[in-house]
Amino acid sequence: MLQPVKATPLLSLPEIVGSPKPPWLKVKAPGSPNYLRLKRLVRERQLHTICEEALCPNIGECWQQLTATFLILGEICTRNCGFCAATHGRPTELDMAEPDRVATAICELGLAHAVITSVNRDDLADGGAQIFAAVIRQIRERSPDCSIEVLVPDFRGSEVALRTVVDAAPTILSHNMETIPRLYQEVRLGSDYERSIELLATARRIAPEIITKSGIIVGFGEVWPELLRTMADLREADCDILTLGQYLRPSQAHVPIRKYYTPEEFRELKVIGEEMGFKYVESGPLVRSSYHARGQAEEVSRKRESGRTELCRS
Repeated sequence: MLQPVKATPLLSLPEIVGSPKPPWLKVKAPGSPNYLRLKRLVRERQLHTICEEALCPNIGECWQQLTATFLILGEICTRNCGFCAATHGRPTELDMAEPDRVATAICELGLAHAVITSVNRDDLADGGAQIFAAVIRQIRERSPDCSIEVLVPDFRGSEVALRTVVDAAPTILSHNMETIPRLYQEVRLGSDYERSIELLATARRIAPEIITKSGIIVGFGEVWPELLRTMADLREADCDILTLGQYLRPSQAHVPIRKYYTPEEFRELKVIGEEMGFKYVESGPLVRSSYHARGQAEEVSRKRESGRTELCRS
């Protein structure tokens, strides 16, 4: 493995809060024709997107390319993570017509790759797994050529719930680690590091052909060795795709930013991740879990097919 770039020292909290964002974190305000079209369709279909709920900095770029991450199971989360902009509270009843609306919107847009995620629904016995499965099946029915990525919650460790989703055969099963173990109680209150790693390992065990994926956000106060250890834990779970991006604080009530990583550090993390054995590493200041998702799926599928061809020849 290459020697990692030495991580710059953590800036003090007043410096981070009081100083402007680095230039590499600035993006243009969205407003393209495709962005406006997708925004209108989301409203008309009474849908939600994590792009809006999580204040994603890439919303203009992704929506211009007609790529969006649909948020199912409502917009109210039962957990209150320290980094997330999603609304926390008591969820409303389930919307059983939601799978049909999501699948119809994806069909109307002609998407080649659809990303589906949800808030945490710890109030439901299966964590919403049945709705995930219904969305996958309805997309398959209306858009058979569309690849499907699901970014799932941890389902409180329920293998039954996970199997419900996996049995519906998504192309990619994604679950984000978000941060390193030491910071879980501050960043991901209500979640468990080992449980999240186990979900990815279990998905690989029960569906060996599925593509697995996870994401890490940096800047919470982790140090370089801790970050590399979490990446290594994901490889031990045989995770295929890794995304790495900078944490951007949604409000003063959220976990503070304790470090801005440079583009050079993100490039070094990409090299290290590839050397660890990830089939695809998306690493950059503005990267989020569904950024360039279609390209990731295509590249991993190509590498797998190439590997099978080489195995047959040997």
